[in-house]
Amino acid sequence: MATSRVVGFLESRKNIAGSACGLVGLALTFTGVAGPYWPVVVVGLYGAGALIAPPERPPLPDFPSPSAQLEEIRGDFGRLREYLDGVELPPAAAGRLIELTGLLTALLDPGWVGEVLAQDPEGVHTLSRAVRQDIPEAVDTYVRTRWWTRLAPGQESPERHLERQLGLLHEEAERLAASLRETEARRQESHTRYLEERNP
Repeated sequence: MATSRVVGFLESRKNIAGSACGLVGLALTFTGVAGPYWPVVVVGLYGAGALIAPPERPPLPDFPSPSAQLEEIRGDFGRLREYLDGVELPPAAAGRLIELTGLLTALLDPGWVGEVLAQDPEGVHTLSRAVRQDIPEAVDTYVRTRWWTRLAPGQESPERHLERQLGLLHEEAERLAASLRETEARRQESHTRYLEERNP
């Protein structure tokens, strides 16, 4: 537990920015600019770097009641949107995320889509998993990626992994939307046939 806190602090943006500024202070010391006050200069620059560091990543949303009720999934989706609003993503991934959340918003609409979706337990499960697990994990994994792995040569970038994950989730949501449209079309055709048989 203590080790994870130490690692968390060492990887924090405040420590990284402070250490970078502290190194500048050491460079000033070795060049003779800081003079006899070099400890104050190094500590002061570390503190300044820690103060100007960007904020830490937002915590994952808490989904207290993972149930299969559409109304609760809508509430959890609202919490997910708040979390996503606090995360900074690269432009390509942010664009994919906007497309995905737009499609999920349409699927969770309380209108006819919600009525058709309520009759499809597998579709509800797919939405629940996307909102409560897949999207938060994909985004949080990207945000948690240690800064040095982003610089590792020869590896696929975390940004690219996130884009692919969001693309796959969008395809899954599109398949669900197409399935719901087909279900609604069949329901309309069935009702039309019923009316035609009732009124020969």
